[in-house]
Amino acid sequence: MAFHLFDVIGIELEYMVIHKNHLNIAPVVDQLMILKNGDLVSDIDNGAIEWSNELVAHVIELKTNGPAANLSGLSNKFHSNVIEINGLLDKINCTLLPTASHPLMDPKKELKLWQHTYSEVYALYNRIFNCSGHGWANVQSMHINLPFYDDKEFERLHAAVRLLLPIIPGLSASSPIFEGNFTGFWDSRLEVYKTNQKEIPEMTGQVIPEAVFSKAAYYKTIFDPINNAIKPYDTEHILDHHFLNSRGAIARFDRNAIEIRVIDIQECPQADLAIAALIVGVLKLWVSETIIDLEFQKSFKEHDLLEIFNEAIRNGEGAQIAHPLYLHVFGLNKPTFIGQLWKMLYEQSKEFIDLEHRPAIEIILEEGTLSSRILKAIGNSFTEKNILNVYAQLALCLHENKLFK
Repeated sequence: MAFHLFDVIGIELEYMVIHKNHLNIAPVVDQLMILKNGDLVSDIDNGAIEWSNELVAHVIELKTNGPAANLSGLSNKFHSNVIEINGLLDKINCTLLPTASHPLMDPKKELKLWQHTYSEVYALYNRIFNCSGHGWANVQSMHINLPFYDDKEFERLHAAVRLLLPIIPGLSASSPIFEGNFTGFWDSRLEVYKTNQKEIPEMTGQVIPEAVFSKAAYYKTIFDPINNAIKPYDTEHILDHHFLNSRGAIARFDRNAIEIRVIDIQECPQADLAIAALIVGVLKLWVSETIIDLEFQKSFKEHDLLEIFNEAIRNGEGAQIAHPLYLHVFGLNKPTFIGQLWKMLYEQSKEFIDLEHRPAIEIILEEGTLSSRILKAIGNSFTEKNILNVYAQLALCLHENKLFK
């Protein structure tokens, strides 16, 4: 069934499984599936929410089971699944951990790929890219899927999404630590995401999608180069261009949707759904053209947007944006911090945001990204004990569906 702009929405959330005793990653998602289903499967239909395995054996994905009518009540639905999963994992002394990266994981030593259904695809990826780095083994995100009906609607949605992508890390960054140290980036997940497929650069491009606004142009500019580049590696023809396209937002013409992939997962579903509500609210505002017209939105080239994106990855909400054309989107003519831009966008798009999401949005905008709150809690003490203490609190936030403050 085809849907029009914003008729429905799809949300995907990824969580790590860790051992309770020492908080190391636990590659036991196959055991979780057996505990739930009685035998090993890769997907579980659990009513409104579906469970799926991922590339690595310690990550479980929860997603809306088909398109949801809206975001209302989804936080509680995801949370009830978190509670159920934690109850099952408790039997093997494990639990779920939120945020976009494990702060102590050494992927070279701890990586274990999913060994079951679809494993031939993951094995091929590992042969091509060597998945033992953080960019493959230690990155959890939220994906938002938004529909379009035809080329005209794709044009409007893709233009707005491309324009918003660069500042999303200034709202959602939650990955400041790799292997026990501050990486220097608020969004370390996206910093490694940019280069994790460097062997075939056509797959990721510049992360910011090219300025293409029709299905035909998308195939010619993005899918055809991907398919040509992968041919020497995919000799068994098991990969699909929709799966291979790794830009920060990808067009899924197989289901007429755009999937936004640059959002770090937060500490709990309440925070994730609040961020989703704000992003969708801004996209509704921009697609309506009441603030900025379509042709102006389409005029931005990926390399200009990438400069802003890189600043957001490095400094989160504290990144200062000086690009004059981008500032014009907000009616500004002087450098402004991304955190301030998000506060402006929230006020402009409030009419599109349900009341249930506003308190969490306001906490995030006032207290800062989760990366900022994590770094504040850790202070200058990057000891294993202190890091584990902070992340144990984050695991509790996930279990209780409460924001970390």
